[in-house]
Amino acid sequence: MKTLLIFAIVGILSISSLIAVVGSAFADKVPLKSGSSPFEVGEKLSYEGRFSKIVRGITVADLSFEIDSDEAGTNNIKMEARSKGTVLRLFRFSFLQRYQSDFTEGLRISRTVKFDQQKERVRESQATFDHQFGKVVYTETDPRDPLKAPRTIASDFAGEVHDLLTGIYLLRTLPLAVGSTFEVSISDSGLVYTVPVTVTKRELQNTSIGRVMCFKVEPQVFGDDRLIEQKGEMIIWITDDARRIPVRSLIKADIGQIDVRLKSFVAGNGIATTLAK
Repeated sequence: MKTLLIFAIVGILSISSLIAVVGSAFADKVPLKSGSSPFEVGEKLSYEGRFSKIVRGITVADLSFEIDSDEAGTNNIKMEARSKGTVLRLFRFSFLQRYQSDFTEGLRISRTVKFDQQKERVRESQATFDHQFGKVVYTETDPRDPLKAPRTIASDFAGEVHDLLTGIYLLRTLPLAVGSTFEVSISDSGLVYTVPVTVTKRELQNTSIGRVMCFKVEPQVFGDDRLIEQKGEMIIWITDDARRIPVRSLIKADIGQIDVRLKSFVAGNGIATTLAK
């Protein structure tokens, strides 16, 4: 269940924005190769994930995303997913996952750093992307066993490639329209996948920022040789406005369904929007 929740989390924010180079922590929006940027450095989004099967709507996680830029001018997207009390009590399972995706102009991924804790199991990993030679190298270590040999995977890629976060953010910058189809190359844990994405309709969603018209976007992440090798379905709703905010993500699988909904949104200018009355 945790793996599916992480993909719902990443899906909701990543489809929202492949960020372009931003000169400083207070830079203005700048054009991306794929279109204009609907977000700025300083944007923050928080979400709550609920799991349903026999019991409906059990809260299982809090999620957060933030766009940042360091003193050296490196831009990054940070994500944190943390289990909540219900999943601990009912499933006796806890997790904490932190992603950081460093990128340059046009959301060109340079490095992914990940911390992954599932109960007592802890892994740290880093993926580096060499665009000149078309190669990604992934290295995973166990910080609790420093003598254990690192796990390393290397893969070739051609053209543009993204990690989970920048890949989803990319969709936020594209010219979404009903019937549009895209293919995004995604690298996760050293492997490279092609993810077809279809915009299937426009529909209203009741959200924490009000009742808004959204694009219904369906990335094909389930199936043979896909990111998740099992039967399932993933849907992401992105606002049909200049902000392109991912307000909801729904994953359906044999184990049940996971519904991730926006709790709050802080724009790059620092303006916060929470539950609309």
